[in-house]
Amino acid sequence: MTDDRLILSRRTLLAGTAAGAAALALKSPAWALAADDPWDLAHAISGRLEGLRTQPDFLGRQFHQFHVTAYGAVPCQIVAIPFLYLSSTTSGAGTAPAAGSFDCYGAFAAAIAACHHAGGGRVVVPAGNWYCAGPITLLSNVDFHLASGAQIWFSPNPADYAKYGPYDFGSNGNLVQSRWQGNDCYNFSSMVYAKDQENIALTGEDWTSILNGQAGTLYNATNCWWTWKGTAGADGFVAGQPSEGTANPLNGPIGPLNPALSTAEVNLIEFGSASGGTGNSYTKDSSYLPALSEANIPLDVRIFGVGHQLPPCMIEFFNCRNVWLEGYQVTNTPFWQHHPIACKDLVIRKVYANSIGPNNDGFDPEACDHVLVDQVTFNTGDDCIAIKSGKDNDIEYGPAQNHVIRNCTMNSGHGGITLGSEMSAGVQNIFAENLSMENQNYATNPLNIAIRVKTNLNRGGTVENFHVRNVTLPNGINLTPSFYKPLAGSPIPTNTVSTNQGGVITLDCDYSPGSDNVRIRPPTIKNITISNVTVTAPPGATASCYQAIIVQGPVAADYDGLTSPPPTVVPVENVTISNSTFGTPVNTATPIYLYNIQGLTLDKVTIGTTVYNTVLSA
Repeated sequence: MTDDRLILSRRTLLAGTAAGAAALALKSPAWALAADDPWDLAHAISGRLEGLRTQPDFLGRQFHQFHVTAYGAVPCQIVAIPFLYLSSTTSGAGTAPAAGSFDCYGAFAAAIAACHHAGGGRVVVPAGNWYCAGPITLLSNVDFHLASGAQIWFSPNPADYAKYGPYDFGSNGNLVQSRWQGNDCYNFSSMVYAKDQENIALTGEDWTSILNGQAGTLYNATNCWWTWKGTAGADGFVAGQPSEGTANPLNGPIGPLNPALSTAEVNLIEFGSASGGTGNSYTKDSSYLPALSEANIPLDVRIFGVGHQLPPCMIEFFNCRNVWLEGYQVTNTPFWQHHPIACKDLVIRKVYANSIGPNNDGFDPEACDHVLVDQVTFNTGDDCIAIKSGKDNDIEYGPAQNHVIRNCTMNSGHGGITLGSEMSAGVQNIFAENLSMENQNYATNPLNIAIRVKTNLNRGGTVENFHVRNVTLPNGINLTPSFYKPLAGSPIPTNTVSTNQGGVITLDCDYSPGSDNVRIRPPTIKNITISNVTVTAPPGATASCYQAIIVQGPVAADYDGLTSPPPTVVPVENVTISNSTFGTPVNTATPIYLYNIQGLTLDKVTIGTTVYNTVLSA
């Protein structure tokens, strides 16, 4: 295996962002810039994608059917089990396929292959319960379709997703190429996977067409996918068990992997200080992968899978074109629920993203171009929608761009619509409208933030041309603060701004800075319009949010690179919020928090009893 990237010299590594920013400058197409109304571009994007399924390559799929039972699939019996994890914080009795259930992996794979080799069509899973101990890997011109009442129960055993990948890494298993939180690697396959395919679809009849990842079901006496999170007090945490957040002896020192690095560079990557440090915290799987990216270690060395604890996404499509997702429910997912990477022309509509485990984002398109999200309902353990484009040095697929999100419902989650936090290659031309952020579970699992941008001096990236309109929050958002934790030397005192939850609109350019050792890439945030947001308090409460508007621009003091002078840090620019009513915040003393922003225009914005018509900078 080879990788096109080069191991950089010590002079170019950690030298700031000037060259990289110039090489990856985000350029809007001329036809987009010509529009007087930015929403004209949104209409062009959605118009192009609405016609995707009527193109010749999609026509006639339903008339060429390949039933999985013809290839040996046999339904399974579902039985009661005494214990499983139901969410990040709850457990109890549940159900699962009976022991010894027939494994439909081979039958599903055979039906997909037959459909593909016949020129395309629809693979049909009939009503019933079906057990699958391995990934469903889609091929070009295949629509994998679940009938009403069809539920696929995926094996909860991680080993089953390291059996069938195309890359044999010995004891690590047979793996697939993936990205994990924005960084390239080889890892376990997702439950539904495709790479380098076109004209593919995953569809159902209704929300009784279910893909069940069984991520809360134990695969041994102690562990399930969710326990790999390793969060004390949640997610089934058991002290001493392996997790993504515990040191892994399989992960060695960074220096020998790239001899061109200086001692100071290695120290910065491993410990967050050029002078060095102690301990092996950097060997945690969740820390080690981004460290490999910072050190410019090529993809063929970034091997995880068996022996590591990086849970895969539920549905992941890599470098695919013409993708249609519609009409099913996904639940109990190991990690992000949907994760298309570097895909072009993708539609997801009428899907129920219903999984409330750790990091169970609903839809995370990464470095994708032309995406339509339409009539999707989210009930998630993390962000409902989080648009991403890579992290650290893994920016080879370019920006996320040209997305339209409309007519969606957000019940629970960390953020309703979020850009970031893995956005190093930038995000541009994002449109969201007609969103109902119901926050139905406000008493037990509240929506934390409605509209959110999150980045920092590690993730960097340029966000521009982000437009949101017509958002309702009939039950407000989380009323409890979760305060930003500044680094030593920060000009921002502790316990002053609730960036992690409680803000209706939060533009956070210093998101969780202590989690990133290398902080050398100042972000740029500009050209944002938000209009017609209506927030009311939930039943029995007088407040609708903790703070209404939070803009925390980049914090220059966080830079820890080796160049002098450090790169220029610019303020957030050109943000307009109009025709909106935010209700009454808990923090009436500081309903609006601003740091490092130039030109926040408030036009007919009501917070409490005050109407704002002003331009603010800080």
